[in-house]
Amino acid sequence: MRLNEDLAPAHAAKSTKDWFTKKQLEVLAWPANSPDLNVIENLWPTTLDQLKQNIATAWEAVSAETCDKLVKSMPRRLQAVIQAKGAATKY
Repeated sequence: MRLNEDLAPAHAAKSTKDWFTKKQLEVLAWPANSPDLNVIENLWPTTLDQLKQNIATAWEAVSAETCDKLVKSMPRRLQAVIQAKGAATKY
């Protein structure tokens, strides 16, 4: 599989390059700051009203069940943060 990247520092990290190698992914040269070549750019809202509508639509898609699960996960999350002494956790 071929992937494109835009030379962002995160893409140039050794760990990222190692991951690409491990997954046998070929990385193609990609000019920096070239939104015309990145199809994801065409998905971004271009106005504030579009952004607000996209956010509202995404929020409405979150079920009450999902929210309930997240709230119920808080004791485990808090315990994980305490055990990690404030460092990153699996959450």
